[in-house]
Amino acid sequence: MSQNILSISQVNEYIRSRLDSDPLLGSVAVRGEVSNYKQYPSGHHYFTLKDESAALKCVMFKGNAMRLRFRPENGMKVIAMGKISVYPRDGAYQLYCTAMAMDGVGDLYAAFEQLKAKLAAQGLFDPSHKKPIPKFPKVIGIVTSSAGAALHDMLRILKKRYPLAQVRLLPVRVQGAEAPGEIAAAIGYADRHQLADLLIVGRGGGSIEDLWAFNDERVAYAIYRCTIPVISAVGHEPDVTISDYVADLRAATPSNAAELAVPDQDALRQSLDSMYSAMASALGRQITASRRHWSVLANSAALQSPFGYLEQKKTSIVHLSSRLLAAQTRTIDQKKQYYIAQTAKLDAMSPLKVLSRGYAMAQNEAGEVVRSVRQLHPGDRLTLGLSDGKATVTVTDRKEEK
Repeated sequence: MSQNILSISQVNEYIRSRLDSDPLLGSVAVRGEVSNYKQYPSGHHYFTLKDESAALKCVMFKGNAMRLRFRPENGMKVIAMGKISVYPRDGAYQLYCTAMAMDGVGDLYAAFEQLKAKLAAQGLFDPSHKKPIPKFPKVIGIVTSSAGAALHDMLRILKKRYPLAQVRLLPVRVQGAEAPGEIAAAIGYADRHQLADLLIVGRGGGSIEDLWAFNDERVAYAIYRCTIPVISAVGHEPDVTISDYVADLRAATPSNAAELAVPDQDALRQSLDSMYSAMASALGRQITASRRHWSVLANSAALQSPFGYLEQKKTSIVHLSSRLLAAQTRTIDQKKQYYIAQTAKLDAMSPLKVLSRGYAMAQNEAGEVVRSVRQLHPGDRLTLGLSDGKATVTVTDRKEEK
């Protein structure tokens, strides 16, 4: 019995052709958990899908990987679409993945959450980085599609609310693959040339795919780096994009962005009218008070009769002079009485009073008062102070009494 002998390449090619011709394996969707995920410099992605009891090697080439809305991670539950075939060189079959979605969660939502977490960790949503919105912007830049209804709504509201503001349009595409790059470039251009005091970045409503340009990392960084305050106005009120988190202020809709960007001229007029009324009332009160003061001055004695005014002042001065003289006399009398009392005290304490009673005060030649015979020696000359004069004596003897 003869038997065909095949090379390994022939066997692998035969198996591949059989797998490629199987309609089920030619377009299959496989659910599993990602493991051993690697992205090579070539741009190709290699990973393994596994469940509780088996594993399947997978490859996603660069062209397909570039269309991924999210970055697969180990442990992530996904559904991978593609075909099962054999890699002839190794003789191993694998899933050639052309698309991938998170199992139970849309890939756009997964990409949104991944980028949101990444940018939040980098501080792009930090409130301390938010810039205040100018109250009275002179120039407003709008980054949006020139053909969208959102632009016409914003222009209408801006003109109605605050016609003093100048509007500069930076037209861009707001959906499609080219949109994120154009939006980021327009924001950067406006910032470099300081084209406006305030930027409104956004578009009208649509599906999540339509709004996806505003979930792009390039747009987020352009808003973050912009020195001009930015209002994000994307879609309808329930729609939330990455741009809303990064911007200095989020508007529910483009129309709401226009309302937030400028004050209402009617409200301003009412405020000005109120201030005008308050100023007029204050000025009226001041004028009334000035007139009242003028009336008092006009009716004063000085203006009615200058000489009478002078007589009144003269009388006042005479009265004041009398009071001063009386006060001076009282003060002098008080001082005089005090002086007499002090003089009497001094006179009572004077040594002369003692001398008048027959006592004498002896002083040696140095002028010191002699209080004891121990200070004396025969031959000392003393001066005796008496009530009516002095006498000089010489000590001839001394006797100390015990």
